[in-house]
Amino acid sequence: MEQAGGRTNAVLAKLTVVGDLLLLQLTFLVLSAGIITLFPAAFALQRVLPEAISQERTGMMRLYFREFSWAFKRFWMSGFALYVGGVMLAFGLAFWANASGPARIFALAILIPLTGMIVGLYLSGLAVLRDAGTDATMKLLFRQANLFLLRRSLAVAGGVIGLLTWFALAATVPTLLVIGSGLVPALIAYWLSGGQRRTESAEKDSGDVSI
Repeated sequence: MEQAGGRTNAVLAKLTVVGDLLLLQLTFLVLSAGIITLFPAAFALQRVLPEAISQERTGMMRLYFREFSWAFKRFWMSGFALYVGGVMLAFGLAFWANASGPARIFALAILIPLTGMIVGLYLSGLAVLRDAGTDATMKLLFRQANLFLLRRSLAVAGGVIGLLTWFALAATVPTLLVIGSGLVPALIAYWLSGGQRRTESAEKDSGDVSI
């Protein structure tokens, strides 16, 4: 009986984690509907993901909205610039992929590695973002993301391949975007960063970003 009860509790704990993650994903979808709120919503999701997985804190939605408010105030302009740059890059890839001639090969030879590097830098930024101090700036995060990318380049490359593969699947099965558009990048970055949640000392530290 005790073993059965223990198994039941373990199953319920895992279901609770899945439920919290899906609720965070749905909240991300709602908040990211506005262009300028897309990246702040993604940043907030990344910062609360360790707590959602560890289940050591309650009130996930309250915590998520608090982190979203923080991220929006500090990164909405940078997030908008990232959105515009991403759209332009996607347009360039689509244009040259359907073009013809030797210029197509030359353009794609530049754009494809550039896309991989940008995606890797974004995943690295997410990986260091969770431990960012409350006064973190985009300049600081960019510097720390570069350091993270240099130190864990192979792992980040694997994360890039995994994320692009998932997006390729999502292009054929759009339902995947509903259940994983925010969660999949966040989980990959969580894995890259070692799967550890923020510590109290890291939360109080306002000047450094742990990598």
